[in-house]
Amino acid sequence: MSDATPALACYHCGNPVPPAAPWTITLDDHTHPLCCPGCEAVAHAIVDGGLESYYRYRTELPERPDERQEAKADTWSVFDDPGLQAQFVHPDGDEGHVKATLAIEGITCAACAWLIEHRLNALAGITSSAVNLTHHRLRVSWDPKQLKLSQLLAELAAIGYDAQPYEPDQAQTRMQQEERMNVRRLIIAAVGMMQVMMFSIPIYVSGPGEISDDFYALFHWLSFALATPVVFFSAQPFFRNALRDLRTGVLGMDVPVSLAIGGAYLASSYAVLFDIGEVYFDSVAMFTFFLLFGRYVEGRARRRSGHSGNALSGVLPVSATRLESDGSERILPASELAAGERILIKPGHGVPADGIIEEGESSLDESMLTGEYLPVTRRVGDTITGGSQNMENPLVVRVTRAGRDARVAGIVDLTDRAFASRPRLAQMAARMAHLFVLRLLLVTACVTIAWWFIDPSRMLWVLLSVLVVTCPCALALATPAALTAGHGQLRKRGVLITRADAMETLSNVTRVIFDKTGTLTRGEMQLTQTQPVGELTRERAQAIAAALEAHSEHPIARAFRPFRDATLQAKDIRSYTGQGLEGTLNGTRWRLGKPDFAMDGATPEPAVAPVKGQWLLLSEDGAPRAWFGLHDGVRDDAAATIKALQDKGLKVELLSGDTQDAVESLANQLDITTWHAGTSPEGKLARMKALQAAGETVVMIGDGINDVPVLAGADVAIAMNGATDLARTRADAVLLSPRLMRIFEAIEISRATRRIMRQNMIWSVCYNVSALPLAAMGLVPPWLAAIGMSLSSLVVVGNALRLSRWRPQPAPTHGTSTPVTA
Repeated sequence: MSDATPALACYHCGNPVPPAAPWTITLDDHTHPLCCPGCEAVAHAIVDGGLESYYRYRTELPERPDERQEAKADTWSVFDDPGLQAQFVHPDGDEGHVKATLAIEGITCAACAWLIEHRLNALAGITSSAVNLTHHRLRVSWDPKQLKLSQLLAELAAIGYDAQPYEPDQAQTRMQQEERMNVRRLIIAAVGMMQVMMFSIPIYVSGPGEISDDFYALFHWLSFALATPVVFFSAQPFFRNALRDLRTGVLGMDVPVSLAIGGAYLASSYAVLFDIGEVYFDSVAMFTFFLLFGRYVEGRARRRSGHSGNALSGVLPVSATRLESDGSERILPASELAAGERILIKPGHGVPADGIIEEGESSLDESMLTGEYLPVTRRVGDTITGGSQNMENPLVVRVTRAGRDARVAGIVDLTDRAFASRPRLAQMAARMAHLFVLRLLLVTACVTIAWWFIDPSRMLWVLLSVLVVTCPCALALATPAALTAGHGQLRKRGVLITRADAMETLSNVTRVIFDKTGTLTRGEMQLTQTQPVGELTRERAQAIAAALEAHSEHPIARAFRPFRDATLQAKDIRSYTGQGLEGTLNGTRWRLGKPDFAMDGATPEPAVAPVKGQWLLLSEDGAPRAWFGLHDGVRDDAAATIKALQDKGLKVELLSGDTQDAVESLANQLDITTWHAGTSPEGKLARMKALQAAGETVVMIGDGINDVPVLAGADVAIAMNGATDLARTRADAVLLSPRLMRIFEAIEISRATRRIMRQNMIWSVCYNVSALPLAAMGLVPPWLAAIGMSLSSLVVVGNALRLSRWRPQPAPTHGTSTPVTA
């Protein structure tokens, strides 16, 4: 039987309390244990502020507070900067008060909202505060003469809630306002529909003479009053869009809808005013509601899976810690950073700009940019991207690009460019919808004339049914819904489509051509062998070489950076282009480079068997001291990617300007049967044109300036994540992740998107073709027509959203990377 006693739970957050923990809080003459100093500080702040009722009202436990709140005081002070406040603090009234919306972390239940509001309302200078429990946002108004924003943030942190300014961009604000208005229109339509049906049902079920003429008139007038706001408010978007279509001469789906709603309302109003004919207010309200409901559901589904205007634009943190020339730290808005400045990035903070690490080593979370959920390790000399999250250790970074020049801003621009145009299939669907509307109006006119002779009393509602049930909403949504879902799935996997036609063309690709260096290989030289000569140790030789390469930007220099020794400083360093480096250490002349450069005259061969690659010789006063073998490693998933592409029937080719030995070695290793070595940029483009002339659809993957001509000539050009800016601007897609398997997944997603688009178009055409004769024969009442049209649109959107659940098939197993020549 165990003698262990169960751990006590923290009274504030519910986490286990460590043995012999000294932290407690006394409430109602009872002492309660706490798990950490953070919980103790928060609990005492709540109780000392007279808000102990929070612990009685709460229904869920809060998150554990951050124990480093005091360290954040400097970060909060940056929000007092007038330039930064101009972005999210707005005037509130004529008394000099201001207001802001804050995003609050850690809210779990209604008691949290109660605690925040009561804590803030007790502060001098606060005029009002209100918590939106659904969206975890706080709207607060205060007098800046009595209270600083940094003090307000500190008060929130003191009770365990981190806060950040929340200011949506203009596109998001407009989208939110539009969604709120759509909800209001939907509510008015729903209420009007229910009330009108309440007056219509007695007329439908009553027998002759059971309802007097006065009640008939009363019910009709009440229905008229209730249907009027439905038509003029809820159905307003249909009329506005129809008027726009008529002005532009491009008839869309809202034209027949507006004719149906407007015609039925006018005919019913005439019948009520002059007591002649039938009324259709119930049908007007009903299919207005169903149309609005269908579009509301479809819009929300597309927004969840599709493009978000500020998903990336809000990645960069608002503040940064700049290191001054005297070594001091200064907190300032990240928008004020400039290239060349040094910044400190503490653990848990976001990276405010692109830069190169000068000091430190840490793991960074780049999932927002690359789609890779695992943190990556970055060291001195590595490039980091703004928007990443520092996970472990502090880093000193030299800024290379900030603000609008940062990589994340470029990604947003490329995405906007892709969404600004439409692929050929989407344009074709739009033209089909336009032509369908024209033909629908002609058919409707013929059907109306026919029913005038068959049964004039049924003519109007048959007309309404034909206009509504055959509205080409599903046809117009067939391709945009699928493309939106496909773009969203690719973006989540770290593939950014920059041109509209790329996804459509990618689905038809027959051959995939890879560049070698930086594409199939990492493009980074690695030190794989060190062979000392004489008494010099391996570690000492590596440290001396690293000291000589310390200030070089050559790719070879990066291979020696992990072996830097701060106690070794080389002096009088000279670089000889294409040969190597020379410098002095402790009064001795050292050389590192090609063997004939390091030593005048004959040079010894390495004792180990030479491998294909690059060998450097380190010499001391002309005497050999160590050999270094450098190689460029293959990307970890290169073999698996090649095999996956070949298994799908795609032809894979290697096209490189490297030496024949290097290209042949890599091709054999990756089982690529078609390869070309020593190819110039002009030769690559000629090869591409020859393949296209033979009827092949080619995708080219590259990263360097020498790849720009062939990227521009390819049917689909994909730039690697480390590609040059010029290569990215010529590419149709950009990999944000270093994983090559994303290329295979992009092709599969593109093919799935094409299948979905075809399915949607087939469904839309079949629905309209089958629904039209039924409505024309008078077999579909108006309310059923509205339901059918809405359901057809939802079927299309639901089919497209299957792309959101797309998962790649298990990739073939592969081993670790193997060094090959660069």
